[in-house]
Formats: sequence, structure tokens, C-alpha cells
Amino acid sequence: MAFDESGKIWFNGKFVDWKEANVHVLSHVVHYGSSVFEGIRCYNTKQGPAIFRLEEHVARLYNSAKIYRMEIPYKQEDFVKAVLETVKVNKLKACYIRPVVFRGYGELGVYPLNCPVESVIAAWPWGKYLGEEAIELGVDVGVSSWRRMAPDTMPNMAKAGSNYMNSQLAKMESIFNGYHEAIMLDYQGMVSEGSGENIFLVKDGELYTPPISSSLLNGITRDSVITLARKMGLKVNQQQIPREMLYLVEELFLTGTAAEVTPIRSVDQIKVGDGLRGKITRKIQERLFKIMEGESEDQYGWLTPVK
Repeated sequence: MAFDESGKIWFNGKFVDWKEANVHVLSHVVHYGSSVFEGIRCYNTKQGPAIFRLEEHVARLYNSAKIYRMEIPYKQEDFVKAVLETVKVNKLKACYIRPVVFRGYGELGVYPLNCPVESVIAAWPWGKYLGEEAIELGVDVGVSSWRRMAPDTMPNMAKAGSNYMNSQLAKMESIFNGYHEAIMLDYQGMVSEGSGENIFLVKDGELYTPPISSSLLNGITRDSVITLARKMGLKVNQQQIPREMLYLVEELFLTGTAAEVTPIRSVDQIKVGDGLRGKITRKIQERLFKIMEGESEDQYGWLTPVK
């Protein structure tokens, strides 16, 4: 994925040229990973560009910052407006949006509170995270040897940059082992999530997904899928899931802003179901994508138009 560097980036309340959006090499974030961020998608709907669950994403960003005692110097509603303006200024119709809040240049040392809190919003076109064909054909995954952090080690409910060092280890391992993605276990050895996605299982016509206590990020796409599944009359079980259950289900799929809803066709080289996208996975995809793309009524108020 290559960047189009001709656009503008919102940097501490002002729009700057893409190549001018720089931080000092001695910024706290460079040395200690002190950042929180979000991934948001804007869809080119029939009614024009619209951002999916914008307010929920910004609220989670502020919650992540709160956990790390980072005081964002903008009201939440003003940050929402800044995201919309970033898409508009860059004249984008469908794009991926990356807000990030971090501790900047002030002093070094683990104690962070003497460093300024800086805010950035960037947006650019980005296709399917795991490949265009993955949405229909599915992906091959492997259970990682790297586990998610225990809740008294790192707060998994914060979408923090430092957490993704753990994700990088799992992602690299999965690629080197010939898989598209990793499935990670929690500190108790139960299924947690992918390196950057939540996971759902389909067994006997019911949906299963690990609870947030299994060291996972409480995904916004995850919440959307749970909402739609219940509307479809499916029972959704949020419970601890042993590793071997991954091998015994009819369907598996990943969810996330980047991955959207991506089927899993094999785990550890064991075929899931018949190795194809399952019927329930396809129905959930269709329901969600139609809302995202403005083809169905947005009865939940999930789309924010870019006016």
C-alpha cells in the first residue's frame, strides 16, 4: 500500500503538507511507544462519502487516551469535525482514516507527563486489508506462539501503539509460516483475536466470539456484527473459546475496520467447514456492506456524511 503524498494532514489543529507532517527524533513516542490511535473507514455511498461509526471511533480514541492519562487538547466533537474536514480537504470519496494521539518532544525518560500531547489525522485510499479476493475466498491462518498480554500487564481495551508490537510479532510469524494472518491466544490459553482483528465462530447455527476479558480490543466492527446477527435472529454467545474449537466449527471469520468481514478457510492447515465462505458469514457480509455502502437503510445511524 503506497501513500499519495500530495494531500494534507491535520496536525495539531492545522492542515500541513503531507511531507511536512514530521516529529522530532527525540519525541517520547519514538522511544517509548506512547501513542493511541484509531482506524476508520469512509465509504463512497450513493448519497456521497460517509464515515462508518465515526463518533464511536473517536470516543474510543479518547477512552484510550484517558487510560494512559493523555489529555487531548480538543473537545471530542471538535475532533469529529476535524476528521470530516480531513476527508473533505483531501477530496477523498472512499478512504482509510488514521487519527493518532501521541506524546511529543519535551524530555526523555519513562515518565511521560512533561511531554506535549500531539494530535494527527491522516486519510488515504486503502483497499481490502487482506486482499480483494479474501472477502469471498477467505484466508489461511495459524495459531501464533505469541500470546496477548495479561490484563495486568498492558490494557488491551486501549488501542495503543505499544500493544501492536505484540501484534507485529504474531503477524510476522504467520507470514513466515505461510499464512495470511495469525490467531492469538490470551494469557489463559483461550482464543483471543487476530493480530489486528476480532474473530467469530459459527457452530450449529449460532455465533460465538471471545469476551472482552480474553485480552482483546472491543472492536467497533465486532459490535456492528453482533448487532446485525441478533437482528437476523442469530444467537450470539460471548464466551471463552478453547483453541481446538477453531478446528471443529462450520465457519470462521475475522472482523475489523481494515479487514471488514473476512472469512477464514483454514486454521493450522485444517480446513474450516468445506473450505469456502459459509452461508452465515456471507449473509452478515451482505447486511453490513449494504449499510456501509448506503444501499440499505442506516437504521442504526452508523454513517456520518462528509458534507
